[in-house]
Amino acid sequence: ARRAFPAWSSTPAAERSALLLKLADLIEKNLDVLAKAEAIDNGKPIGVARTVDIPRVVANFRFFATAILHTRSELHDADGKHLNYTLRKPRGVAGLISPWNLPLYLLTWKIAPAIATGNTCVAKPSEVTPMTAFLFSKLVIEAGIPPGVINIVHGQGLRTGAALVTHVDVPTISFTGSTGVGKWISENAGAHLKRISLELGGKNPLIVFEDADVDAAALQALRASMSNQGQICLCGSRMLVHKSIHDRFVAALNERMRWIKVGDPLDGTTEFGALVSEAHLKKVESYAELAKSQGAKFICGGARVPKDKLPDRCKEGYFFSPTLITNVPMGCRILHEEVFGPIATVESFETEADAILSANATPYGLAATLFTSNVSRAHRVAAQLDAGIVWVNCWMIRDLRTPFGGTKESGVGREGGDDAIRFFTEPKNVCVAI
Repeated sequence: ARRAFPAWSSTPAAERSALLLKLADLIEKNLDVLAKAEAIDNGKPIGVARTVDIPRVVANFRFFATAILHTRSELHDADGKHLNYTLRKPRGVAGLISPWNLPLYLLTWKIAPAIATGNTCVAKPSEVTPMTAFLFSKLVIEAGIPPGVINIVHGQGLRTGAALVTHVDVPTISFTGSTGVGKWISENAGAHLKRISLELGGKNPLIVFEDADVDAAALQALRASMSNQGQICLCGSRMLVHKSIHDRFVAALNERMRWIKVGDPLDGTTEFGALVSEAHLKKVESYAELAKSQGAKFICGGARVPKDKLPDRCKEGYFFSPTLITNVPMGCRILHEEVFGPIATVESFETEADAILSANATPYGLAATLFTSNVSRAHRVAAQLDAGIVWVNCWMIRDLRTPFGGTKESGVGREGGDDAIRFFTEPKNVCVAI
């Protein structure tokens, strides 16, 4: 990557753009192959990989391939005596570390802006889901990306990831993963004064006010809590519902959960697949058992999917039932820690102030969702929530032009749009005497 940097960073933006667009076309052409690999790699329904994950990979490259053709510089006229203008130059080798839940989507969200702006990169996908990154590397070669520009290195986090974080020739680190690992990266990369972006965990509130459309909110809440088997850092699994509509909302959400089609991830009609590993399944189980031991009420789910409900091929798979819980004691860890699985909790509140206080009562601040028909309330509450992104009457709407990232223990730095381009480039001021 270091050897390839001088030539790649001096390649005209139009040429870099053309190569990225060619890579995007190849990914789109191989959509079915990549979607199948994702379903096998981490148990997500192949239909979701076909319609969401892989198309978003294509969008990542197309967006940044064209964005670099429209960058601009700043110029300041100092009383006609001097002109100061700012250049943005690529930083060198970028170390990119991504998680297993959205394996190719999140990996390429880092790769695309890094190389579009003239950097080279060493990308480490999760060791749990290596296949899509391997297939992607073959498309990189086919697209004609010069050797050394995109390097895919597989390995364990403690060895391979740590080597990237501490290597003296890697000045930029972008990481998506757990808060614990993010803190370690911050400490160790900080010792080398590296630029870092950390997109970490979340415990995202989903607030439903009394004036909301209950059926529409329940439908979005189902998506927000159960998509990808709850294995998305943006999942709105902690639901806060006004007491006047609490029972109606729980009944509506419960009805929808019971209709989720759980099954073989390789079946195109499956809506809900397996968790990524046995270890993760046991973690999710432990949170359900903890809530049960503290008196929580299970409306549905709460255990592994019975084997007789699964196809023969999947009977030994890591399937956990869509789960809905109410009456959880306030001190229970399930309300404050990231489960990263298909467990939704519902709490009630009385006032707007109560909802905001409860929503902010976690160490995290990644995302929040609220449902209301009152426009003034929507703006007022959104401004007071401790979250890097707030969705109003919707969930998981993605716009690559906007900044993305969290507050508190959900991370530092921003990805997306101009923020990503600025992150991977270094401003250089030039002052010219007239």
